[in-house]
Amino acid sequence: MSEPLLKIRNLTVQVGEKEILHGLNLDVNSGETHVLMGPNGAGKSTLGNAIMGNPVYTVTGGEIIFDGKNILEESTDQRAKDGLFMSFQNPLEVPGISLSNFIRSSLEERTGKRVRLWDFRKSIKKEMQLLNMDESYADRDLNVGFSGGEKKKSEILQLLMLNPKLAILDETDSGLDVDAVRTVSKGVEEFQKTTDGALLIITHSTRILESLKVDYTHVLVDGQIIDTGDGSMVDEINENGFEKYIRQEKTEQ
Repeated sequence: MSEPLLKIRNLTVQVGEKEILHGLNLDVNSGETHVLMGPNGAGKSTLGNAIMGNPVYTVTGGEIIFDGKNILEESTDQRAKDGLFMSFQNPLEVPGISLSNFIRSSLEERTGKRVRLWDFRKSIKKEMQLLNMDESYADRDLNVGFSGGEKKKSEILQLLMLNPKLAILDETDSGLDVDAVRTVSKGVEEFQKTTDGALLIITHSTRILESLKVDYTHVLVDGQIIDTGDGSMVDEINENGFEKYIRQEKTEQ
């Protein structure tokens, strides 16, 4: 059996003096979609940031193996070049660089090859149409003056253009209205259909998952994954919440 694309073993992470993750384990294979759910403060975003190498989050134990190598000593930009991608709850505004130039530059860094402008413009136009994005946004400064919905579409546009090996979507549907959630979900579904990339979707809501194929659902409580199931587990959580998992975690302590 081949090794998982992402293999996390006994991962311990702290922020400042506070330990957030306590010996977490997770395997993700190419082409799989994993959903990570849990109550506020459980450590969901901490896991995503630790995988990406955010320096605010200190790994104090365990290992993160991505595509066959331990990436703990790698910088965030090197992890991105390796094929990791993360979208954020609150995407940053970056004055001075347009959305299209940012994506094109990122593509060249990711592949190590020059990207022909004509081919690039053709591809970005296609993906923007899929996301119902006004093409003028491609020439605007990255996320500057974008609405919340347009910022999230910008993130999914980057996902589709960069085609990472593993994408971490951290509360991508946060703050979006119903129509925007459908559009973002459509973009994620397109990524599922057209690539063998894996997805780790961190969410409180189940709206973004309605049209997606989910292979595994994980419940994170107090820094540990305490239960794993298939896609049907999402519906159960949506109906009953996390109370039984919180009680289960307290019982096991």
